[in-house]
Amino acid sequence: MLDFADRSNNHLPMNTSQPLATDVLIIGGGLVGAAQAVAFASAGVSVCLVDLVDPTTALNTEFDGRASAIALATQRVLAGTGIWKHLGNRPAPILDIRVTDGPSLLFLHYDHRDIGDAPFGYMVENRHMRQALMGRLAELDGVTLLAPAHVAKLDRSSSDVTATLGDGRQIRAALCIGAEGRRSPTRESAGIKTTSWSYNQTAIVCSVHHTLSHDFIAHERFLTAGPFAILPLNGEGGTADQPSGNMSSIVWTETSALAPHLMKLDDRDFKLEFDERFGDFLGPSKIVGPRFSYPLSLQFAHASTDLRLALIGDASHGMHPIAGQGLNMGLRDVAVLAEVVTDAKRLGLDPGAGDVLARYEQWRRFDNTVMLAATDGLNRLFSNNIPPIRLARDLGLAIVNGIPPLRKTLMRHAMGLAGDLPRLMRGEAL
Repeated sequence: MLDFADRSNNHLPMNTSQPLATDVLIIGGGLVGAAQAVAFASAGVSVCLVDLVDPTTALNTEFDGRASAIALATQRVLAGTGIWKHLGNRPAPILDIRVTDGPSLLFLHYDHRDIGDAPFGYMVENRHMRQALMGRLAELDGVTLLAPAHVAKLDRSSSDVTATLGDGRQIRAALCIGAEGRRSPTRESAGIKTTSWSYNQTAIVCSVHHTLSHDFIAHERFLTAGPFAILPLNGEGGTADQPSGNMSSIVWTETSALAPHLMKLDDRDFKLEFDERFGDFLGPSKIVGPRFSYPLSLQFAHASTDLRLALIGDASHGMHPIAGQGLNMGLRDVAVLAEVVTDAKRLGLDPGAGDVLARYEQWRRFDNTVMLAATDGLNRLFSNNIPPIRLARDLGLAIVNGIPPLRKTLMRHAMGLAGDLPRLMRGEAL
């Protein structure tokens, strides 16, 4: 069991002649990497998690101001691995989704009650997710967290993987997982090529307090520069059973030419620009906390596996946040990889063998490709002001909204309930 009073040197001896032996080495302890470590450890697969960032730093509000959408199926992954219980009453349910296109009166509205009682998913602030992950890791045996630490050398052979840390300590594993994000050194050292392009857009992220409740409706407004998302948070002043709903997370997509100017504005002028896009439908509002900005691009690795290596999350695929699917796709990676590796170990097989990794690659490739194409296409379709295209897409929203069976199918996709789901996403034990 982890002792988080000493995160930096936990369990690994300073004597470099005695490497730490573990089933799986995970390089990168962000949301996806840490969730993968929890999934393995909760299923009896020993794991060593190495991350450059001190976990105490990653828990600060200033480190990451984003909130992530967690679809219903991926919430089951968090629940099935014991992470969800550590979030308490912080997740805000997404009960409805409303999509509009600028000033058009045509819209698309998803109501969760059309397909059942469960919400589409939940909004969770990233800092709260990190706290939950650290809390769950602290409960588990068979997991070693080394942070801050970095892998200076990684040797992969037909029999095992040996990692040498910057201070000379060594880790030996059957499988290595790269989870360091889009600039993954592990992926690059393996020679796995990527394809990427910039959208020439920047996401401005902040939180806003408003007078009226959002009633847990997520709004996606398509403006000329890109989507402007208003995503429900629980807010302040309510109770665990009846949260106030007076706060939202904002993901404001702007052109990369204009975004730096907006970020440099003082609070008053920034609020004026914000109000032009946000409006007053939730009453008087106030921006709380710092602002953040993130360049937007698409990137995908040409392969998600190599010799005793698997890539997960943004190390494998990075997409536009237009549909809020980035973390969900990473957690789908987690669920699939946990299943194929755990099944192999329970059968007495090599968890890092080529056929095990081939199953992971095959299972995830189609799903990831479809989502990358969908988010790319939606952004290109809606991030322009060409009149014929605007008319076509507005009619498309209205048509989908007026065909209940089609609308329900799309709602199931938004909840992550479509496709060949691994056990954790079906709500079953790993």
